Amino acid sequence: MRRGYRMLASLALGTAFLSPALIAGCASGHARMYDAGYGDYHTWDANENVYYVQWEANTHRDHQDFKRRNADEQKEYWTWRHSNQKDDRHDNDHH
Repeated sequence: MRRGYRMLASLALGTAFLSPALIAGCASGHARMYDAGYGDYHTWDANENVYYVQWEANTHRDHQDFKRRNADEQKEYWTWRHSNQKDDRHDNDHH
């Protein structure tokens, strides 16, 4: 019984120390995504994710991480996104 308690206590302590680092990593989860069709960059954050989930629902797609979608689907998303843009949160870095 004591051994199980020690293992549980160690696991709880390890989780307590790791949680802030994991939460901080997720909280700063902004990425710049390049839109080849329009030649610009978009900041992928919680706001962009809302649009992405809306696009998936509107186009009757199962949820899938954007990076895992093929190039044609990514292009389709960015085309849809530009036509449904309510805020101008993309970076106009034309590289």
